[in-house]
Amino acid sequence: MSVRRGNYKNSRREELILAGIKELNAHGVTGFSIRRAAEACGVSCAAPARHFGSRSGYLAAVIAYVSGEWQEEQTRILAAAGDSLRTQITELGVGYVQFLVEHPQFRSILMLRDEDLDRAYGADRAGLSTTARDKITCYCAAAGIAAEVRARKQYVIRALIYGAALLFENGELAYTPENLEIVRSSIEREFDLP
Repeated sequence: MSVRRGNYKNSRREELILAGIKELNAHGVTGFSIRRAAEACGVSCAAPARHFGSRSGYLAAVIAYVSGEWQEEQTRILAAAGDSLRTQITELGVGYVQFLVEHPQFRSILMLRDEDLDRAYGADRAGLSTTARDKITCYCAAAGIAAEVRARKQYVIRALIYGAALLFENGELAYTPENLEIVRSSIEREFDLP
């Protein structure tokens, strides 16, 4: 997606996007109302049209914004992780759990399932996990791990991430550094298993 959020940080456009995120969280794609989002910002219904062109442009901007937030976080994580692919994968996994837990308004957009949204923007949303998936593929290739084992590892790591985020969200697991360390060691351990 070509729309980057950095170009409009702290602007009316960002305010409308954040209102759009709240609107999507509350009403889903089907019930999404540009009018309500505009009212939440105290602007006319024409303001979103000026910024996004159309309803689909508005939804695309919301997805680009969330994607941009995660891309910035990934850049920070990778810079701190060093050159080890295994460490990068592990830290991306833990970082994604933290991102999902600490930004519940984004999590619901990332996990929102709607036929129209999936058809129009599914590839953009799927692209959010491309970096980690590519790093797992590179790691497995370098370690001589077969494709079917790599697929299982990707599945297990994703299940760990989403499962941990859900457990933290619903209070079954306290969101503490100690429990994040359990997530980290569980991801790390997956690479030691056949």
